[in-house]
Amino acid sequence: MRKFLHTLLDYLPIQFRVLYRQFLLRVVDLEALSMHADIPKLLGQFAGVLIMFSLIQAAAAFIYSLNPPATPEAQLAMAWRTEQGLISTMMLIVGLFVVFTWDSTFPDRRDAMVLSPLPIRAGTILSAKIAASSSVLGLAVVAFNFASGVIWPLVLVGFPGVLRLFVAYWFTMIVASVFLYCLVLTVQGFTALLLPRRFFLRFSTVLQIAAFGFFLGVYFLQPTLTTPSELTASQNQSILSASPSFWFFALLNQLNGSLPLSLAWLARRAWIGLAIAVLGAVTSLLLGYLRTLKKTIEEPDLVPVSHGFHWMFRFGSSLNTAVLFFTLRSLMRSRQHRLVFAFYLAVVFAITIRLLPQASPVGSRRPMSLEFLAATFMMMCFAVVGLRRVFSLPISLAANWVLRVTQLYSSQEYMAATRRSLLVLTVLPVWLGEALLSLSIRPMSQIVAHLAVLGLFGFIVCDISLIGFYKLPFTCSYMPGKANIQFVFWAFVIVFLPILGGGAVIELQALHHPLQYAGMMSVLAAVSLGLWAFNRYRAKSAVIDFEEVPQDVITTLGLTVIQPLVSDLGQHPVH
Repeated sequence: MRKFLHTLLDYLPIQFRVLYRQFLLRVVDLEALSMHADIPKLLGQFAGVLIMFSLIQAAAAFIYSLNPPATPEAQLAMAWRTEQGLISTMMLIVGLFVVFTWDSTFPDRRDAMVLSPLPIRAGTILSAKIAASSSVLGLAVVAFNFASGVIWPLVLVGFPGVLRLFVAYWFTMIVASVFLYCLVLTVQGFTALLLPRRFFLRFSTVLQIAAFGFFLGVYFLQPTLTTPSELTASQNQSILSASPSFWFFALLNQLNGSLPLSLAWLARRAWIGLAIAVLGAVTSLLLGYLRTLKKTIEEPDLVPVSHGFHWMFRFGSSLNTAVLFFTLRSLMRSRQHRLVFAFYLAVVFAITIRLLPQASPVGSRRPMSLEFLAATFMMMCFAVVGLRRVFSLPISLAANWVLRVTQLYSSQEYMAATRRSLLVLTVLPVWLGEALLSLSIRPMSQIVAHLAVLGLFGFIVCDISLIGFYKLPFTCSYMPGKANIQFVFWAFVIVFLPILGGGAVIELQALHHPLQYAGMMSVLAAVSLGLWAFNRYRAKSAVIDFEEVPQDVITTLGLTVIQPLVSDLGQHPVH
C-alpha cells in the first residue's frame, strides 16, 4: 500500500508533491514546536486513540451478537441507537479536527511571504493544502471506523444484507465528514471575505471557541430517538430538522433501504446540506486565495491590543504580578493559545450544561448527588490541566532571550509565581462557578463542606500538574512526541475516572458523618501540603528550561563478556 501511494505521488507535479509533504507536516503549528519535534509520531498517537475507540465499538458489537434483542422492535431500536451514536461521534471528531486545524487550509502569513515570490500558481497551493487536510481527515475517519465499520454491519443485518449496509455505512460516514468539514470552511472563508483582515483576526478566535462549545454541547445534549413513533412525533420535528446527525442517519437508512417514507425528507436535507456546504467551501476557498493571499503579509499573527488606559493591580510581589499579567495577555492576544485552552473550557462548559437541568429553585431542598460531586471534580481537573498544557506552548521563541537575561530571582520564586497564576486563573474561577451551581442544594452545610473539599482538590491537581514543570508560561519550545497521548488518554479513562468516581462516593458518605469528613479533610490537607513542599524543594535546584530536547540515550554494545580477555591482553601484551 505504501509503495502504491509513493508510485501514485510520482505521477503528480513536483510542485504539488513538495507542497503536499510540507503542508501535511504543518497541520500542527510549527512555530510552537521544538526543533526536535516528531510530528508524524504525534499524529500517529492521535490515530491510535481513535483506533482503540473503534476496537471498543467492535467489542460492543460482539457482545451484542451474543445476546441480541428478542423482538424486531427492540432490534430496530438497538440498530438505530447504534447508528445515531456512531454518526454523532464521528461528526464530533471531525468537528474538533476542523476547529483545531482552523487556519491550515486558508493561506496564512508564512505562505504569503514564502510562496508569493515563487512561480507557483495559487491553484497548486490550494490543491496541496486541501489534499493535506483531507489526508489527515481521511486518516481520522478510517481510524475511527476500521473495526466498527465492519463488525456492526455484520451484526445488525447478517450476511444477506451486510454488503449493502457496509457500503451505505462507509459512504454516510465519508459524506457526513465532508459536510461538516466544508461547512466550517464556508463559515470561516466568508467571514474572512466579508470582514477586514484586522477584525477577522479578532473574530476568528471567537468563532473557534464558539465552535468548540457548540460541537460538544450538541453531542452531549442531543437526544437519541430510537423508535418510529419518536422520530415522527411533532415535538421532535424541530430537533430533527436542525440536527445534521439525524439527516445523515436518515441518509444511511435510505441507502440501506430501511428508511420509513415519513422520514424521507430528512435524507433530502442531508443531500441538500451536503451540496450547499461543498459549493460554499469551494467558493470561499477560491475567493480566499485570489483576494487574501497577499494581504496576509501585512497582518501580524498576534493582534495588537487597543490603545487606552490600562490599569495593573498588584498581585503580591512584582514577579508574581509580572507572571500573572504575562499569562493573561498571552491568552488574550494569541489565537493559538486561546484555541487550545478553549478545548478544555468547552469540556467544562459541556459538563456545566449537563448540571444545569438538575438545578431547582433556591427554596427547594435538593440533596447533594453523586453525579454533581463527580462532575465538579471533572470540571476542576479539565480547567487546571488545560491551562497547564497551554503553558507548555511558546508565545514567541524569538523573545525568550529577554526572559533569560532578566532572570533576577531564584528559580524557586519563578516556579511559585507560575503556581499562583495557575491557581488564580483556573482553581479560583471554577471554585466560584461551582459555588453558584451549588445554590440549589440543601442543606447549606453540605455546600460549604463540598466547597472546602473542592478547594483542596484544586490545590492538589495544580501541584500534581506542576511536578517537573520548570518553565515559565509560554517561554519554552514544545516537543509533542515526548508526551504519549495514547497512554495519557487511556490512563485518564481507565485509572483517573474511577478514582474520581470513588472519591465522589467517599465524599458523599463523609458529608453525613462529621468524623469521617474530618478525617477526609485531614488527608487532603496533608497531601496538598506534601505536594507543595515537594515542588518547592525541587524548585530550589531546578534550572528554568527554554528549549525542550530529547533525552540522551546511551546505547551499549553488550561487550562486557569479553572483559576477562581484555584484562589478559593487558597483562601479556602481544608483540
